[in-house]
Amino acid sequence: MTAAAAERVFLPIEDEMRAVEAEFDRQASSNLQVVNYLGEFLRASGGKRLRPALLILASKAAGGGERESVIRMATVMEMLHTATLVHDDIIDNAETRRNMPSMNAQFGNQTAVLMGDWLYMSAFETSLQERSLRILDILTKLTRKMTEGELIQLTQIGKLDISEDNYFEILKRKTAYLFAACCEVGAILANANEETVNAMRQFGLELGIAFQMSDDLLDLTSQTETLGKAAGSDLLEGKLTLPLIRLLKSDTAMLPVLERIMLDGNYDAMPRVELIARLESDGVLDSVHGIALEHSSQAIKSLAVLPVSEYRSCLEDVLAFATERKK
Repeated sequence: MTAAAAERVFLPIEDEMRAVEAEFDRQASSNLQVVNYLGEFLRASGGKRLRPALLILASKAAGGGERESVIRMATVMEMLHTATLVHDDIIDNAETRRNMPSMNAQFGNQTAVLMGDWLYMSAFETSLQERSLRILDILTKLTRKMTEGELIQLTQIGKLDISEDNYFEILKRKTAYLFAACCEVGAILANANEETVNAMRQFGLELGIAFQMSDDLLDLTSQTETLGKAAGSDLLEGKLTLPLIRLLKSDTAMLPVLERIMLDGNYDAMPRVELIARLESDGVLDSVHGIALEHSSQAIKSLAVLPVSEYRSCLEDVLAFATERKK
């Protein structure tokens, strides 16, 4: 997130975000020295903290909520997100995350798996303090969907005949449903009516789709230094995202080229700069960005149930960031 965008989004909730950081520190600590050490490693890696910010903003925009509960559940969402990143990096054999060594690269897969599991269980233990079966139901279904998304994606690794429907199904499960849950839980904590809760869930879903589509574009077009992780890694890992799905639809002659890149694990068959140029000349990048903007537009419509406020404006700023970000 750019400094200007972060200031717009986080300034009205800076006290709450500081409280989330403190709560995350507290929750990620243990009387076990090894857990403390690993938790400190994860906290040092930083992150946008976008998901807890969404929950806080959704709660405030929907009328506010009990501060302790909002901070607690915002922290839970960040812990769930961090756990998914730890496990994803193991599956992807990722070596870096946010310009730092990934946990699996630093400590090995066994340690990373266990730390990811520990974070999941700690998040659920914390959420139990709300004594809300509704929120717990949302979180358990969310975790199942995220796991299913990873499993579905594993069945598609190396395949070049993935449909757009398959792509969006994986995207929603791996990314968008967490955004949706953040906004939904935020509205629930504000004791909002069902129309508002449903609208906030839909807002988060559309935002999550737009966010991940932009992320997939950035994976292809950005540089490693900007992304904080290896650029162009999705294709090297055998994952076909929407830009490449559309490229193959418009030019089947690209199929053996992409297959070679996957098999070799490098871009020798076609340098990435040439692939980017091809995506641009065929209009693929513009078309995918246009779809992301359509989902952003749908998200904006969901905000109509909220009264005008600085918090609603911040949610609109998050949407703009999701579709225009550079990292």
